[in-house]
Amino acid sequence: MRYGSDHKAETRARVVKSAAREIRLKGPEKVSVADVMGSAGLTHGGFYAHFASKEALIAEAIDSMFADLAHRSFAFDKAMVDELADPRPALRKFLGSYISPAHRDEPERGCPLPALATDMARNSDVARTRYANGLEKLVARIEAALVRMGNANPAEEARAAVSQMVGAVALARAIGKGPQSDAILRDTLSSLTKRLDI
Repeated sequence: MRYGSDHKAETRARVVKSAAREIRLKGPEKVSVADVMGSAGLTHGGFYAHFASKEALIAEAIDSMFADLAHRSFAFDKAMVDELADPRPALRKFLGSYISPAHRDEPERGCPLPALATDMARNSDVARTRYANGLEKLVARIEAALVRMGNANPAEEARAAVSQMVGAVALARAIGKGPQSDAILRDTLSSLTKRLDI
C-alpha cells in the first residue's frame, strides 16, 4: 500500500504526541518504546523508521510538551504583543491557570516542568538541554511581562515565580487531591499575585 507524502510526518507526530502523554504520566525511565507505539496505535517495529533511539524520542517529546504549553497559553502571549495593554490581567490569568487544581489533576496534558523535574537529572544531556531550554523560555515570557509592568528585578522575580509555580504543582500532585494539596496551590497563587502586584 502506498501512502501520501505526509503520512510519515503525520505518523511521527502521532508517536511524539503519544510519547509526550506517556512520559508526563510515567516519567521517561518507565516508558518503553512498545508502550509509546502501542498508545499511538502502531507496532513496535516501526519505531526506528522515525527515531534513532528512545533518547531522541524523549528529547522531541519534551519539545512537544513545551509547544503544547505555549499553545494553551496563547492568550498570555497575545496580550504581551499589545504594547498598550496592561499585562497584569493576562499574567494573573496565566498564573491562575498554571497553579490550579485542573493543572494538578491532568499531568498528561500539563507543563513538563513539574511532571519531569525529578527525572531530568537521570536523563540524557540532550533531554536535559531541551528541558532547560523550555524552562528558560517560560522564565523569559514571565520576565517580559514584569519588564512591561516596571518590576525592579524582572529576571530574578521571573525565575523565582516559575520556581514557585513548578514547585507548587509538583508538591500538590505528590500528595494528591485534598485540602492540603488545594491549600498549596491557593497559597502559592495568592503569594505570587501579591508579590508581583497583579
